[in-house]
Amino acid sequence: MSLPRTERPDAPAYLQRYLDRESRGGQPGVAQPAQPDDETPLYLRRFRDRRSGTSALDAPVPLWEGADLGATRAWAEVTRTKEIVPERKDQTKGAVTDVYFVRHGETQGYSTESGLTPLGSWQAHRRGQELARRVMSGHHVTLACADTNRARQTAEGIRKGLLDQLVLFGREATVGDVTAYEEFRNFQVMTPDGFRDVTQAFRLYHSEMEKYERIGLGGRPTWLVEVDRFWGIQQAGGDPITHWLTMPMLTFEPPVAAVRRFWAGLMRLHDETPGQSVIVATHSGPIRAFATWALGYDPGEPFNTEFVRVRLLDGGESALVLYRNRVQEVSVPDFDVLPDWWQGLEGRALPVSRRGGSA
Repeated sequence: MSLPRTERPDAPAYLQRYLDRESRGGQPGVAQPAQPDDETPLYLRRFRDRRSGTSALDAPVPLWEGADLGATRAWAEVTRTKEIVPERKDQTKGAVTDVYFVRHGETQGYSTESGLTPLGSWQAHRRGQELARRVMSGHHVTLACADTNRARQTAEGIRKGLLDQLVLFGREATVGDVTAYEEFRNFQVMTPDGFRDVTQAFRLYHSEMEKYERIGLGGRPTWLVEVDRFWGIQQAGGDPITHWLTMPMLTFEPPVAAVRRFWAGLMRLHDETPGQSVIVATHSGPIRAFATWALGYDPGEPFNTEFVRVRLLDGGESALVLYRNRVQEVSVPDFDVLPDWWQGLEGRALPVSRRGGSA
């Protein structure tokens, strides 16, 4: 006999009421007019509801489609798949592995290694339910994640949503356990304590900044200057990931290195696991760098639990990268022929790990 499940994948009622109140600008709720029971299209109902003035420019802005929905249902409408009809068999037979790079759910913040908020847990569960539509009977789903609390909890939430929805659909598919892979970690920064996730480095950065400001030690080390710029942009309301993508930094892992190890992790999963579907819960920076490399432009920051889909085609030489209604075919990198930028260099031009006795 199994114990009852006590977790709450749905958003709490108080959170729904708060989001609903904020959407109205803090005003109390106003009863919505009853909707007709006929088959009148939504755009026509919205047009009839408008009260035009003397000029067409005086007409109020039409409400968006989800304005008359509750907070939970509205979020579900926004995050549901945009595929109107199922894909035909002949369109999918060339793809041997489907990989989803999913950003983690909402967190308490990025200054500590905190886990997901209640809304973040609900987002992950909801994303798992949505991805279950693409899993057929007989398939195996492999789950991977970055080795951080928020990424692991997102992967666990996706797994629960998958299992719940597969039972609802009556599909006989297997879902593996969540495994952390170093290839899918967040981008790193070099600190006196070694390589650290940019969030893990925040506490050391904050304590070092206080020491330099209090004692007045003078010039700060390079890593502290660059981390200070990164977090300063975030605290000012800017986009630090754009700064990382576009600004050369000596102590930060470059975006191209994150793209390269994402490909290495993808091919490792393809070789080691039998899964037709692979779901990777990771972080927005490497996901965005991967999408920028594939599409040739920066498509923007992924939202919480938004994903980039990679469909590895038969033969393993090419793949389709899908993100925000854009599809791009790319060649799978051959790691044996990628350039070695340190070739022909010696002394301090080489990384410390490759200098040997020549430094």
